Amino acid sequence: MKVEEFIDPYVGQSWGSLGARILTSGNQISVTLGYPAAGLRDTLASQLAEFLGVDSVDLQLSFAPGGGSGFGQVKHLVLVSSGKGGVGKSTTAVNLALALDAEGAKVGLLDADIYGPSQGMMLGVAEGRRPDIKDGKHFEPIRAHGLKAMSMSFMTTDKTPMVWRGPMASGALQQILGQTLWGDLDYLIVDMPPGTGDIQLTLSQKAPVSGAVIVTTPQDIALLDAMKGIEMFSKVDIPVLGIVENMSVHECPSCGHISHLFGADGGRRVADDLGVPLLGQLPLAMSIREQADSGQPTVKVEPDSQISGLYRDAARNMAAQLWGGNSASKAPTISMVDD
Repeated sequence: MKVEEFIDPYVGQSWGSLGARILTSGNQISVTLGYPAAGLRDTLASQLAEFLGVDSVDLQLSFAPGGGSGFGQVKHLVLVSSGKGGVGKSTTAVNLALALDAEGAKVGLLDADIYGPSQGMMLGVAEGRRPDIKDGKHFEPIRAHGLKAMSMSFMTTDKTPMVWRGPMASGALQQILGQTLWGDLDYLIVDMPPGTGDIQLTLSQKAPVSGAVIVTTPQDIALLDAMKGIEMFSKVDIPVLGIVENMSVHECPSCGHISHLFGADGGRRVADDLGVPLLGQLPLAMSIREQADSGQPTVKVEPDSQISGLYRDAARNMAAQLWGGNSASKAPTISMVDD
């Protein structure tokens, strides 16, 4: 067996066919993947050792996002969307962004929900804090928990409603996206408003979107709206990287009983029916809501928790799907170094 024949656990293709850069020297193996996977190094080292039939592997793992379809120095623009409100889309978006950061990527977060921005509160940005203006026309993104962030909530107060018609909201979004000094980013995660309206059409037509993630609950009505969202992205030629099923199960904190309050495995069924990956299943847990409301999202405040592990796995899966979709024509770069 050769290292380049190892099947990536997320994409289901060999590292060689995906274009991973591989350098071997004895039991030392250096691999550069197209998605960040710092938290997976030990697991991959164990799997590689078993695959190669050796006792152990000294795996050095690095990340290079490769050519993206983004703009400026932003390599990939990824939309986190939902067919309806109330499914935990914004909480999922901020935790996915923080998970990518924890895995070793440079990440930004854009709150595109013009009418109901929430990322300022979720990131713990103090009310009244405003982005700096450079050259009279560019915004400096606010840094929070290691992310570069922009949101309409940074321009207004929590009590100021955006009483705008669709074209005005779309214009504001284009300004925030295009006039923010994002700098060098591997991923810009965009927290979309719910539904399939003006903002979605504006971004799909005006921005170089790499892919979209659909957030849903297992509830039938939410799944129906999620399918509409997937169909919308299909119509505008934006690849759906996968589905995140939120509020999948609830574990009673007192007795440990598992309940499927919104149904069981609905996200998996939709993913299977439509041929898109199920990126992850997140529980209905009070801690997720409390931490987001307090400006300390789960991945940041409890990095070693089981729930943070689920977010990080979903983020790796999402980025890997993006790599797999962009790597079909790439040839591997493999070098051998004799001891």
